[in-house]
Amino acid sequence: MACAQSNVADFRQDVLLYSVVDWSSCTLQPSNTAKDCPNNHTFRWISQTTSHSQFLLLKLDEVSILSTITFSKFVRPHVCNLKRFKVYAGLTKNNMTEVYDGGLRNDNVSETFHVNNKYESHLLPVEYVRIEPLDIWGKSFSFCIWQIGLHGTTNSDVVKRNVAYYNKRKEDQAIRVCLKHFREQGYDEAFEALKKKTKIDLEDPILETLHKFLVKEGNYEEVERNLEKSIQSELFEPCVSDQELEVKWSKIEPVNVDGSDFRPGPRGGHQMVMNVNTETLYLYGGWDGQKDLADFWSFHVPSQQWTLISSDTEADGGPPARSCHKMVIDCERKLLFVLGRYLEGSCRTEETLMSEFYMYDIKQGKWVILSADTFSDGGPLLIYDHQMCIDTERQIIYVFGGKAQSAIHAMDFSACSGLFSYHIPTGQWKRLRADGSDMRSRFGHSMMLDHTDQTLYIFAGQRGKEFLNDLLVYYIETDVVEVISTHQSSKLFFPEPLGACIMPPAGYTQRATLDIDKKKIYILLSMDKMMKDNDNVNVKNLIWVYDLTTKSWSVLTNQTVAAGCFLPEYPVPRFAHQLVYDKCKKMHYMFGGNPGASANSLRLDDFWSLTLSRPSKEAIIRKYKLLIRKHKYKELIAEDPLAAVIYLQKDVYEVVDHKCDTESKEFQKLPSLLFDDTNNKKDQRSSRSFHLFYLMILTIKKIKGVSCILVDVNYLINWCDYILQQ
Repeated sequence: MACAQSNVADFRQDVLLYSVVDWSSCTLQPSNTAKDCPNNHTFRWISQTTSHSQFLLLKLDEVSILSTITFSKFVRPHVCNLKRFKVYAGLTKNNMTEVYDGGLRNDNVSETFHVNNKYESHLLPVEYVRIEPLDIWGKSFSFCIWQIGLHGTTNSDVVKRNVAYYNKRKEDQAIRVCLKHFREQGYDEAFEALKKKTKIDLEDPILETLHKFLVKEGNYEEVERNLEKSIQSELFEPCVSDQELEVKWSKIEPVNVDGSDFRPGPRGGHQMVMNVNTETLYLYGGWDGQKDLADFWSFHVPSQQWTLISSDTEADGGPPARSCHKMVIDCERKLLFVLGRYLEGSCRTEETLMSEFYMYDIKQGKWVILSADTFSDGGPLLIYDHQMCIDTERQIIYVFGGKAQSAIHAMDFSACSGLFSYHIPTGQWKRLRADGSDMRSRFGHSMMLDHTDQTLYIFAGQRGKEFLNDLLVYYIETDVVEVISTHQSSKLFFPEPLGACIMPPAGYTQRATLDIDKKKIYILLSMDKMMKDNDNVNVKNLIWVYDLTTKSWSVLTNQTVAAGCFLPEYPVPRFAHQLVYDKCKKMHYMFGGNPGASANSLRLDDFWSLTLSRPSKEAIIRKYKLLIRKHKYKELIAEDPLAAVIYLQKDVYEVVDHKCDTESKEFQKLPSLLFDDTNNKKDQRSSRSFHLFYLMILTIKKIKGVSCILVDVNYLINWCDYILQQ
């Protein structure tokens, strides 16, 4: 493998020397950032204002490959610490790429961040680094940066190869811009001469053929035939993989032989797990608004039937009624494990604060108490709102966080538990991590295990009055913690407009699942508890997706509803619900929760399935066909109105998705164009076809080394319709 294509971590990491060459404003000299003096409050850069864009521009002593950036801090938390900032890097100060977007914790511990130094299949060469502060922890204070440390490689071979690749790609892109301009203006001789001299293609041959038939000849039938052929190639693979996931909620109505409404009652703070091998969900406990519950249920997905395993688990030798506990399942051995519960302050005594640990044998139908007090056995105190994961292959359970309940922590509302492991065969507990600065304990968070590479992913949660939304990865085998995404906020729910969010906003109502095969984390975020008493608040079921491969966030916005408003098409936003994931069928299931309505005792008993899927190649081709035929129909109006009507009734009709309200309504509006004089201009055909061609190829990405802009197909369709109507 060539050095240029290697990961920068493969090479020795050097301290990258730099000088500060430009800044937006200052009250203390920016050059101070090169010195690490945490005890001296004058050794820092301070901006004069936060009212407009502020920045620091660093120039490296030599062109390098930037790997990490480190921010040192004052000896104690400071109101001017950066809550959010962006980092840009590049070879010139006028052409830079965003390489990091995140924030600092408000403490005295230095933080190091890995930057995105990839440039296509190579590494990004850097001479300039620009830091833009966006927010601070205090109010009405200036931005402040104490000391900046840069690390990477200055290996001459690595840098030269990547600089050469970067410059070559920029040159190729400039030539393609020229080719595109020549073709748009009809300078065919100049187009062919430049193409022949540089041996650079503007686009894939399939797209050249489409341009010929669509723009030059207006042969729509050939355009469709070529699209049909291209679907068999890899041309549309990037387009399909980059399509936004479609969200589909379906309400599950259980089937009972006797016709009775036999199902678990309303609740929140319950637990639900799934045995994917038998397609069976297990639900236990919760709070119904008046009392803790001790009923135990199973739901068989194929038959759509609930079964009451136990109406009172304590009477059957199991745990007493509880809520805010956690449960995991060993699908291979058919074992369930239950740990933790919430106790009211008035009920906390030396006896009740014992942390009992239970196991349920599904095959035997029996409960077993594994520990009368996990704390006495080397495990956690009695906790609630914690998280548990199980590694069925290694027979280890991991427990992290949760509010600790004991006489010691009776009045300490921020006391949280650390990270523990439990070895099932030996019954041994082990504390892996105490509460620390790099892995801060919390409650109300999410935790997922990837057993294939032995990593735990921890997202969000609450710590005292601080709401977190950092995404951590804990490498079990090496005991290393890495912050892979962060945007901290002390505010609840949305700290800023949704469009400005770089990741899910702070809160503790999120539910997260992990798809190991697709390397994606799915996060469902809806209501915040602070909204539960306000019926006039408009809230959303937001589904965020984190791609572990590209290390990027995307958000799927579902319908907006008023808090406490119930609709049949999709679930009302809620908290204290449960969400589980069938990794085999790629299906989520959600049950119950608190809708946050004005009636504090109201709990839900609705049951939903959730599918996230992308449009198929065939669906994308159908949309293109509809786009093409609508275009031809509009041209026929000017040439032969009668033929246009026949074409609309037959050819356009057959490619419309009549089950889609949007497409159906748009189709019903098309006949009105027959009476619109703006569509009776024949000289518009060429320009419209040209726009249509480029709108179509915008969805194709990286075809045989040719990089094209990528946009969403739905956005593309709407944009094209707008162009065609001009």
